[in-house]
Amino acid sequence: MLTQQMIAAAMCFLFATNTGIAAYQFKVGDLNAWGVPPSSIANLYLSWSLNHSFHIGDSLLFLYPPSQDSVIQVTERAFNTCVVADPIIKMGDGNSVFNLTSPGNFYFTSGVPGHCQKGQKLHIAVPNANGTFFPPSPDDVSGADGPAAVAGGPSSYPLVFGPNPPDGSAAPGRFEAAAPAVFGSAVAVAILCCIL
Repeated sequence: MLTQQMIAAAMCFLFATNTGIAAYQFKVGDLNAWGVPPSSIANLYLSWSLNHSFHIGDSLLFLYPPSQDSVIQVTERAFNTCVVADPIIKMGDGNSVFNLTSPGNFYFTSGVPGHCQKGQKLHIAVPNANGTFFPPSPDDVSGADGPAAVAGGPSSYPLVFGPNPPDGSAAPGRFEAAAPAVFGSAVAVAILCCIL
């Protein structure tokens, strides 16, 4: 009788820990294209970012006609003043994916002069893995290999481009990792081996 209860408890533990980790690809603005918002909803991108929760592992999809627009990542100061002359990163292929690989505040605007002033700009905040918005400790970012290091760039900018999402994921979607399922299964098997 005791063995059956232990097996039942192990199975409950297995199912309780068998949850996937989801990373989402957000289509910026939920619109057909990244562009100057209509004057009737000038704060379109502000409202959009406040209505979404972003996490490490998520990505932003910017869709736009490459001959007419672009996306640039800028500093907070450049975002507030709409100075687009010295971007951190410039994307111009019309189907730009920006991977959120570290916590922090990220600022984007159009690379076309005048579009930022018309409201085509986006600020998002990505919390630490524990859900807080506190900056990482100096020990976390001081090493040359730390998250503050950007290949060929100033060390004051966080590393924000991670690997591209899996092939065939250009459309907004959800990606799941199986690590928790494997871990949960391994723990359940270990418990059953100890019991039997």
